[in-house]
Amino acid sequence: MKHTGTISGSRAGQDLTGDLVDLIHQMQSSKEPFVLATVVRTISVTAAKAGAKAVISSEGEIVGGWIGGGCAKSAVIKAAKTAFDDGEARLISIQPADLLSELGVEPGEEREGVQFAKNMCPSQGTMDIFIEPILPRPQLAVFGASPVALALANQGPTIGFDVTICGPLEDLDGFPAEMRRNNGFNIITSNSADTYIVISTQGRGDLAALEAAVKTKARHVGFVGSRRKIEALKSKLKDQGVSFDALERIKGPAGLDLGAITPEEIALSILAELLMVRRKNQRLSRIQHV
Repeated sequence: MKHTGTISGSRAGQDLTGDLVDLIHQMQSSKEPFVLATVVRTISVTAAKAGAKAVISSEGEIVGGWIGGGCAKSAVIKAAKTAFDDGEARLISIQPADLLSELGVEPGEEREGVQFAKNMCPSQGTMDIFIEPILPRPQLAVFGASPVALALANQGPTIGFDVTICGPLEDLDGFPAEMRRNNGFNIITSNSADTYIVISTQGRGDLAALEAAVKTKARHVGFVGSRRKIEALKSKLKDQGVSFDALERIKGPAGLDLGAITPEEIALSILAELLMVRRKNQRLSRIQHV
């Protein structure tokens, strides 16, 4: 997404950061992930001073604000991309080579929570920049109005999911009034937030729900039902022209094998599975940086 009002690097100055308020609000409202980079300390001569800020998109572009020229830009964008991957805030310190040598650290090394980078500019100043990822909450679309669907809708927000319940509106009366509703199973998934779909229709629109789910860009599609039922539904969808790759996206029976029996226990096993999928890349990223 391209934002209007992007500030050119030639217009330096921390007074420009006030222009970021509308941009940040817009990106949060549209559920776009971004990184907020803030200069927290400078030593010697630097173009940007403490308090300067910039907004960095998930494509690695500075779309608003200013934190200095090329001396800082490449290191900040590299750190921002890592923050998008693992969801962790970090502090980077951009210093001239001689100061890094005095500290006994190499560019790219991390020590006591600080990542170091080399300042290649003639100014040879030092900048410490805080990198804070602002990520949209993951989306959970619950298809159906079964007891398991109700339990999912109630439990999902407790571990950070924004929940939308989907199905014929007349079937959704049993859900709390404040819950977000979608009339039917045709739902548009965001490109910028993790989206997960769990189908718990219990015979009321199973095929239509599955067909709609596999056409989305959801990160995970789970079906609450037996393996035999899932295979029968897959066979019908295949006969209707749904591709093999689309059908392979269906995970069923949904949930981890925790021996769950009650709807609440089944919902818990499903959310545990979603959490495992959601955190997978973040765990790998942390391991790689150890």
